[in-house]
Amino acid sequence: MSPRHERPVVLVTGAGRRVGAVIARTLHAAGYDLALHYRRSAADAELLAASLERQRSGSTFTVAGELADTDALPDMVARVLSRYGRLDALVNNASAFYPTPVGTATLAQWNELFASNAQAPFFLAQAATPALREAGGAIVNLVDIYAERPLANHPLYCMAKAALEAMTRSLALDLGPDVRVNGVAPGAVMWPSEGKPYDDQQAMLARTPLKRAGSPEDVAGAVLWLLRDAPFVTGQIIRVDGGRTLSV
Repeated sequence: MSPRHERPVVLVTGAGRRVGAVIARTLHAAGYDLALHYRRSAADAELLAASLERQRSGSTFTVAGELADTDALPDMVARVLSRYGRLDALVNNASAFYPTPVGTATLAQWNELFASNAQAPFFLAQAATPALREAGGAIVNLVDIYAERPLANHPLYCMAKAALEAMTRSLALDLGPDVRVNGVAPGAVMWPSEGKPYDDQQAMLARTPLKRAGSPEDVAGAVLWLLRDAPFVTGQIIRVDGGRTLSV
């Protein structure tokens, strides 16, 4: 293990693009140094790391890894500790999302959706627990409003996110008082890169109290608050959804 790093360190999974990249930029601007995990988005992750390095040298490095390979997750944590000598927070952001209508769902789809949305976050948290206990650190899991209000034709994804929500509360109970564990459940923030979960997205937004989509910055702000500004908050799921869970 390297000598203990001066600044707090966060491992963010799926940090190369979309919401994960915005979370990384937000935490970096707040003074955290980063381990940016990616699976396929190597170019995006390296560009992000280079940009953040120009702002603060020695503050960022990338960690490639297949989250479905549970045997590799302890090594991912070990690489962070080898680089920084500490790990203060874990943000389980990486997620697979696609429809699996009943009658067409396969075991391979089950395995892929549960691997990224439930299995990997648990085993990565387990591997990180000793370092997080030492740091008095925190975990934030990116859940989804669909864990409570299922999306049609996405049963496996909704089940996996519901498992992640239950895991969040279970780990908060088991890892306290040393480690806080919370979740952020976004609503409509970024539409999927492929396909549309709603035929009429504007009609769906019109049914929410704030009547608009959110932004990745809204999610990132909630993550930062849970990590930095909420020392007496654990076992909670913060809904960042414009009030959508209140609508019918």
